[in-house]
Amino acid sequence: MSTTPAMTLIADGLAFAEAPRWHDGKLWFSDFYTHQVMRIGADGTAEAMLEVPGQPSGLGWLPDGRLLVVSMIDRRLLRQDPGGLVTVANLAALAPFHCNDMVVDSQGRAYIGNFGFDLAGKAAVRSTGLILVTPDGQARVVADELLFPNGFIITPDGATLVVAETFGKRLTGFDIAADGSLSRRRVWAALGGASPDGICLDAAGAIWVASPTTREFLRVLEGGTITDRVPVDGQAIACALGGIDRRTLYMIIGHVGGSAQQALEKRSGRIEAMQVAVAGAGLP
Repeated sequence: MSTTPAMTLIADGLAFAEAPRWHDGKLWFSDFYTHQVMRIGADGTAEAMLEVPGQPSGLGWLPDGRLLVVSMIDRRLLRQDPGGLVTVANLAALAPFHCNDMVVDSQGRAYIGNFGFDLAGKAAVRSTGLILVTPDGQARVVADELLFPNGFIITPDGATLVVAETFGKRLTGFDIAADGSLSRRRVWAALGGASPDGICLDAAGAIWVASPTTREFLRVLEGGTITDRVPVDGQAIACALGGIDRRTLYMIIGHVGGSAQQALEKRSGRIEAMQVAVAGAGLP
């Protein structure tokens, strides 16, 4: 059903925000074109936590609390150590074009997507692989033939990974093996006209999906039933469930396309929040 719930503005004036994460009582996200990873506390104050010259995207944390961040343009996975950012893995040989979102599991293994083609340059759409990076920096492709693998979730039992295939207009599920390998590929949900970007999981097993092309956030059950539609003014980019009880849906809204200079001039990105009935679950 469509709904127009009460929304609260959390942040605006962003260039292009992505990868929202609720971590240690605060909302974290990447702002692509300012090259900053940001954090918003309970008082609503946004602060820059680090700068990623290669443009930050997906975020996650190791079991010891150190931050992992995807550096998009140079296709690297970085780790924030006490002495600064270090490279965990260079993914240029495995990712044909920019890297993007990521989920980090409870063992510190990172699953990282990539464009697969030059989106801004209007190259032909082509499939690509999903990359797994272990904490020691070993990288390998664990799934192929994905159409723009973007947002990810891992279920609370650590047994299932679901990836949003933006150009496939579907959510694709995999079983996770003990060594991080993926198997039993299946369509978790076909989304019709919606193109999924960032996603998050709730405790009832439904997935909230940001769909830029249809300008809405969707709550989707396995099999494809849509229980909720939240239309927004702008393009729906990504979402996260957080807050004290994880019943706050944080929604990143922006504009896909255009140059970095245009995004920095317009600063049209923002984060809205609304309360939902079912709390968040799983990772990220």
